[in-house]
Amino acid sequence: MEDGMTNEQTEKVLQFQDITGIEDMNICRDVLIRHQWDLEIAFQEQMNIREGIPTTYAASRDVRAPAVLDDRFLQQVFSATMPGGRSARGGLGPVPRSITGIIGYVINMVFQYCYSTFANVLSTLLNMGRNDERIVTDPVGDVMSFIRSYNERYPVHPVFYQGTYAQALNDAKQELRFLLIYLHKDPTNNPDVESLCRTTLSDQSVIDYINRNMLFWGCDVSSPEGYRVSHTLNVNTYPTMMLITLRNNRMVVVGRFEGDCMPEELIRRMQTVISANEIWLSQARADRLERNLTQTLRQQQDEAYRLSLRADEEKERLRQLERDAEREAQEAIERERAEEERKKEEIAQLKIELAEKVPNEPPAGASDVISVVFKLPNGARLERRFLNSHSLIDVYNYLFCHPSSPDEFEITTNFPKRVLYASTFINNDAINGNCNVTTLAEAGLKHREVLFVNDLEA
Repeated sequence: MEDGMTNEQTEKVLQFQDITGIEDMNICRDVLIRHQWDLEIAFQEQMNIREGIPTTYAASRDVRAPAVLDDRFLQQVFSATMPGGRSARGGLGPVPRSITGIIGYVINMVFQYCYSTFANVLSTLLNMGRNDERIVTDPVGDVMSFIRSYNERYPVHPVFYQGTYAQALNDAKQELRFLLIYLHKDPTNNPDVESLCRTTLSDQSVIDYINRNMLFWGCDVSSPEGYRVSHTLNVNTYPTMMLITLRNNRMVVVGRFEGDCMPEELIRRMQTVISANEIWLSQARADRLERNLTQTLRQQQDEAYRLSLRADEEKERLRQLERDAEREAQEAIERERAEEERKKEEIAQLKIELAEKVPNEPPAGASDVISVVFKLPNGARLERRFLNSHSLIDVYNYLFCHPSSPDEFEITTNFPKRVLYASTFINNDAINGNCNVTTLAEAGLKHREVLFVNDLEA
């Protein structure tokens, strides 16, 4: 990981740098960050910039321009009268070789520079009280008209930004790039404008430097958009170029290039301004990266919290399901236990009621007596006398009411085995498997019998 970037993000920065040819990796990284590391969209935006087309950040014509601080104490000012400058209307002339001439040359240069600065400041103060602002109805049309006329007159030049001044400012601010503003006036009657455009701005080294390091916006001050910008930036000398960049979260004019100069001198001046102010863009990129990383970290933390919350909710849901299942199982056990208790109570009540229906045991010497020995499932033996006219239900009631007998049972003979009587409980009612009015004689029982009681619940 480099500068807080993952290996994948570093690879995308290198790919973007290789495709676009941008030397500064910080710019490549910043562009990719703004587009959520989408390499294709970032590349398409860069192609739009190279063609001078506003990016998606400034696509609307109604976008407002950020405030620009135009403070002479914060900017480096270069004029045609300074060394390396070039004025078609005359300048300081060649540098004299004698000491007296050199001293006079320096005094004259300082005087002209001070005079130019004083004149600009005075003009600015005078313009503050004037209200000659023109109504701008079609700023994009003004810019495109300027670009068309410039192309016709000077075909070779840096790529002009094809949008309004406000759009160019917003793009430069969003992309953390330098913005070079170019304003000129009536090139047919202004030799300095003609010389700068035809010689300096058409120089390939100047074109490459501007296209590589900044956005380039231009307009003619004779148009409403150009006039408004010249009035906003206090421009009184033409041609003039101003270098604007983000400084302490404000767009600031950091360089002003007035008049004409040689191509090499223009590049040197722009390099001087950029070198002095690159630290502000680097700091802004670092701050933006930190904010992005903080935001990404916060999003990751929020996502981790949401996942943890969902996991906790899922665990709680499963625990609740387990508790519900345990409660339902316990309730089922309780219902079954209650049902068994109720059944036992009903059987006990039934035994009390049926005990009254059990006939009395006849005496041993009585006629028509059948002596029956019952073998119970628990091994106990019961012996009881019945009349052969008693019914099988009478025998059942006797056994059912006996405490050693099971609640549900059948009465069978030994050999051959046959079921004389079977009874179970359905819906708490005793169900007789045989006709309960069958007498013992009709069932084939005689003087002494051995019957087996089989537990139907076993």
